[in-house]
Amino acid sequence: MTAQPHYSGGFQNAPVQAAHAFRAAMTVMARPGEIRELNGSRPPNPLSTAAGTLLLTLCDPETKVHLAGAINTDAVREWLTFHTGAPLAQAADADFAVGRWAELGSLGTYRIGTAEYPDRSATLIVECDELQQAGAELSGPGIKGTAQLFLPDIPALQANAALYPLGCDFFFTCGNRVAALPRSTRISMET
Repeated sequence: MTAQPHYSGGFQNAPVQAAHAFRAAMTVMARPGEIRELNGSRPPNPLSTAAGTLLLTLCDPETKVHLAGAINTDAVREWLTFHTGAPLAQAADADFAVGRWAELGSLGTYRIGTAEYPDRSATLIVECDELQQAGAELSGPGIKGTAQLFLPDIPALQANAALYPLGCDFFFTCGNRVAALPRSTRISMET
């Protein structure tokens, strides 16, 4: 008998793979613009390996997840629920949201934290066609001098950064690669 798709594709060695994935996720968040490989899961299409691995690493039954657009399939919902127990949520209630930039909708939809609890904001996992260290110029914590990263909507991400210490944080995923953009990063156009 063949395993159901939502039962397969998780970590084969969860403690080790989750530790490696967590380290990679925290490294790219601490070093905006850096791109790392992120492997360990085999999620159902159209979810990328990097996005699926992030979800397996960062989500649990207390973590509300919003699946946007094409990512919101029966197979992805069942896979995520089976492997993490994370409840699905509307965008306004989500701790994590996953989807392509155009399908995630307005950043104003997502939680940005409060003055007392800035950490109570959403993290968006943005599925991309490619990740490049070119485009927007990044500066701020974790960046020596400047770094570059192609961003899908510079004005929207600049407006998010202007809310600091409030605002959303972002992971950008493509295949088995990941980059991050914390809300503390300053963004300008490449000169």
